[in-house]
Amino acid sequence: MASLRTPTVQNPSLSPSSKTRLPCATSSSNNLRFSPAPHRRLIIVSSSASSNKSTVLVAEKFGEAGIAASRKPTVLVAEKLGEAGVELLRKFTNVVCEYNLSPEELCAKISLCDALIVRSGTKVTREVFEASGGRLKVVGRAGVGIDNVDLAAATEFGCLVVNAPTANTVAAAEHGIALLAAMARNVAQADASVKAGKWQRNKYVGVSLVGKTLAVMGFGKVGSEVARRAKGLGMHVVAHDPYAAADRARAIGVDLVSFDEAISSADFISLHMPLTPATSKILNDETFAKMKKGVRIVNVARGGVIDEEALVRALDSGIVAQAALDVFTEEPPPKDSKLVQHEKVTVTPHLGASTVEAQEGNKIMVKC
Repeated sequence: MASLRTPTVQNPSLSPSSKTRLPCATSSSNNLRFSPAPHRRLIIVSSSASSNKSTVLVAEKFGEAGIAASRKPTVLVAEKLGEAGVELLRKFTNVVCEYNLSPEELCAKISLCDALIVRSGTKVTREVFEASGGRLKVVGRAGVGIDNVDLAAATEFGCLVVNAPTANTVAAAEHGIALLAAMARNVAQADASVKAGKWQRNKYVGVSLVGKTLAVMGFGKVGSEVARRAKGLGMHVVAHDPYAAADRARAIGVDLVSFDEAISSADFISLHMPLTPATSKILNDETFAKMKKGVRIVNVARGGVIDEEALVRALDSGIVAQAALDVFTEEPPPKDSKLVQHEKVTVTPHLGASTVEAQEGNKIMVKC
C-alpha cells in the first residue's frame, strides 16, 4: 500500500499568519481540489455559504488498499457543524455525530471510524491514532489551524490531515473587530453594570479608534481582513509578518514593519498568527515592556501566543490598559483564572468562527 505523508506546518513560502495550508489541498472561493492519492476512495464535500448551494464531488480510485464499493465509510463528527454539510456527508457515508467527547470516549469510539471531523476543541492525540488500530484514514479540521492534531502521529499511522484554510476568514476578522470596538468602549463591563441595577456613565468612558495605530501581528487571510476593516474605521494600520509581501500590504494602505516597531508604535495590537514553537508566548514580560503604556490587545488567534501570567502583570501595572480575548492556553480556562476574571479583560468562548455563514461554508474534506 502506498504510504500517506502528512504535510508539516513548516513551509517558508507561507505566511505564518495563514495558519496551515496543506500541500494536499488547495482552496478557491467555494471549492477544494485535491491532488489524487493512490488506493483510496475520495469524497469531497463543499458547502457554499455565498450561493446557498452545495456541491458534492465524488471521485473513486480503488486499489488493493481501497474500501469496497459496497461499504460506506463511517465518519465521526466530534464537534458541531453546519447541518447542510452533515446532510451532504450522510448521502455518501455513515455519519455519527457525538459531541463533547472526553479523550477516553473518543479513543473508545475511534476504532469503528474511517474518518474524524473536528473543529478546534477536540484534541486528536497520538492516543487517538493508536486506539484507531489503523482504521482511521483521515482527520478533517473544519477550520484553519491544525495545532490540535498530532501531525507526527498522523504521519506514523498513515492518516491524512486536511483543513479548510479559507472557511472562517471573514467570521474571525469580524469577531476581531467586534472585540476591538467592544473593548475600546467598555461594552461588556457597562452591560453587566446596567443589568446589576447600576448607572455608571463616568466609570465607563472609552477611547476612540479613529486616528489610532493598530498593529496587526500576522498578515495572512484573517489579519489582512482585519486591516481592511480597521482602515474603514479611520485607523492607521501597520503589520508585522516576515513572509507577507510588501506590495500586497501597500495595496490596502498598510505598512509592513519589524516586530519591535509594530509593538512599540501601536495603540492597539491584534494577533493573527498560528501557534508554533516560534510564536509560543511571543507576547511576554520582555515584549510587554517594549509597548506603549496603555496599549490594548485583541487575540482571536491562539491562546498560547500570549504568556497569560505575564499579561496579568502587564494589566496590573498599566502597561496594558485592556485586553479582549477569544482564545486561551487552556480551553475552557479554569473558573478561577485571574486573567478571565480581570476587570480590564473582555472574553468570549472561542467564537471567532461561530457564525451561521461560516459553519455552512466550512469545506469538509473526507478521504477514506
